[in-house]
Amino acid sequence: MPAVVGLWCVATLLALAVAAIALARAGAAGRILIYGGSFLASAAGAAVGTITLIEGAPVEQMVLPVGLPGLGAHFRLDALAAFFLLVANLGGAAASLYGIGYGRHDSAPLRVLPFFPAYLAGMNLVVLADDAFSFLVAWEFMSLSSWALVMANHRAPENARAGYIYLLMASFGTLALLLAFGLLAGSGGDYAFAAMRAHHPGETTGLIVLLLVLVGAGSKAGLVPLHVWLPLAHPAAPSHVSALMSGVMTKIAVYGFIRIVFDLIGEPVWWSSMIVLSIAGITTVLGVLYALMQHDLKRLLAYHTVENIGIIFIGIGLAMAFRASNMNWAAALALTAALFHVLNHSVFKSLLFFGAGAVLTSTGERNMERLGGLIHRMPKTAVAFLIGCVAISALPPLNGFVSEWLTFQAILVSPQISQWGPRFLIPAVGALLALSAALAAACFVKAYGVTFLGRPRSPAAEGAGETDGASLFAMYLLAALCVILGVMPGAVVELISPVVQGLAGARMPAQSYLPWASLIPIAESRSSYNGLIILFFLTVSGLFTAMFIHRFATRATRRSAIWDCGYPDPSPATQYTSSSFAMPIRRVFGTTVFDVREKLDMPAPGDTRPAHYRVRVIDPVWHYAYGPLARWVLRSTTRLNRLQFLSIRSYLTLVFVTLIVLLLTVAAWR
Repeated sequence: MPAVVGLWCVATLLALAVAAIALARAGAAGRILIYGGSFLASAAGAAVGTITLIEGAPVEQMVLPVGLPGLGAHFRLDALAAFFLLVANLGGAAASLYGIGYGRHDSAPLRVLPFFPAYLAGMNLVVLADDAFSFLVAWEFMSLSSWALVMANHRAPENARAGYIYLLMASFGTLALLLAFGLLAGSGGDYAFAAMRAHHPGETTGLIVLLLVLVGAGSKAGLVPLHVWLPLAHPAAPSHVSALMSGVMTKIAVYGFIRIVFDLIGEPVWWSSMIVLSIAGITTVLGVLYALMQHDLKRLLAYHTVENIGIIFIGIGLAMAFRASNMNWAAALALTAALFHVLNHSVFKSLLFFGAGAVLTSTGERNMERLGGLIHRMPKTAVAFLIGCVAISALPPLNGFVSEWLTFQAILVSPQISQWGPRFLIPAVGALLALSAALAAACFVKAYGVTFLGRPRSPAAEGAGETDGASLFAMYLLAALCVILGVMPGAVVELISPVVQGLAGARMPAQSYLPWASLIPIAESRSSYNGLIILFFLTVSGLFTAMFIHRFATRATRRSAIWDCGYPDPSPATQYTSSSFAMPIRRVFGTTVFDVREKLDMPAPGDTRPAHYRVRVIDPVWHYAYGPLARWVLRSTTRLNRLQFLSIRSYLTLVFVTLIVLLLTVAAWR
């Protein structure tokens, strides 16, 4: 039974977490045993999800005698759970393999090794849970274990702040999900998902549940304005954990949203899709704009997770709008695009975080302004990172292009929707998606160019060396998947089709019979994509261009001064920098999207002091929302602090007044 195997994989990961407490001090042997065991357990979990989808196995349910009295712990493996089991464990297996080499740089392995397999187990349990209690316990277990990993280097002040904010946002999200499940359970109080499916809520209750799930799952996924923990927690965590948080955990949050909205709430109404689409479009553009302003390589990648989560939710919102208009075939296309991007983002974002981790361990730097020239010192890492940059930039024939192309195909059929609201909103969201795609390409030209090209900007970059073999193997495994998923997308569409059929009531046309790995989104009369032909064309044209240049170009060596950016100084500091690359975009959006503060200290003529120029780009969400809220809470708690110095008579009076108010509230409610 696949469900039993999946639970045994979880049990193995939990056993590894306990064993790691004793083995963390065993050096390389303990590290290899824990990460190797996590790799095998995750590979088995990925195999369970894949086999379940390929064979179309029936839904499996299990009840274990733990949890709430009379309820037990319900677990269920259906097509949706199988797909996210595949995504979670594929990322977990890659991170475990990467950790075998990367883990040797851990200064405190006892703070990482026990929590790593526990984190993987928590994500698997969320996917398999089939009642509200088990879901929330697994959700909190996932959050707490990842918080412990974020706090691995707890002595750094920025890491302590990141851990605090992450824990605060995680608790807030869990509270929202608890309220959502309470509304779905209704007056009967049956927290099993089967009972919730049988009794769909009314329209008003469904709207409240949708908003609560957007807050609960959106805070974990990184929807704007609930994204503030991502750029803090991702750089603080070890790089293979950052890959899991960005590539996998955010997808578990997407799973929670899809499970509740499509499975437990029931049929969506058209105006609920407008809420999701509006938030998703804003998230997509703001995520990539925030990323463009960053100097820290891992913060840049974290903000791009915000962008890609927005792309996924655009597909989900489109599917909701099409379902409300009884356009099941279009809903299937949009949902396929969203789920395809879930898989794609998990692959290329994990690859990019692995590359950033390799750069960090080799140079000790995350600041791109102190890197450069690494393509000569880390050529293998540079090739893998370049593949990830091309994939996340949605350039053909890699996998990121396919899912975004399918999303655009779904947007193009939106004029057939019967309601006027989505018909006007979806083209605007499509324009935001197109803008984000262009900005993403520009952002990764900057990230790759400043980090790997040019000349070293610091002694750390000058002395960099290639990373270890295990880390390189994990990176090239994911790089190969980026190519395979982009060149042969029809196989992925077929794999996803059972999930889409169950949620949307339809599926995309069968792709298995199409020649040359073609992909047909709707019908052959519309449009199609063939990654194999594009790959062949790019390869042949590239080889032909190289041969032409080598055959007809002059062989004379020409030397000239390097480009000095208008300043005749041979120092590497005069190269094009991350700040200068982003300056035009910062000028355009600095007064409307960002809170940009520039400070220039220019000495007077004759003064030999160096000039100083400082730019601060402040996230408006912090400035206008969380900052004032935090100050209000601080003022309120300072005033309420006086209550602990009251007399016993005053305390008794407060208790009596509170009791009277509660009794009056209960009487009025009845």
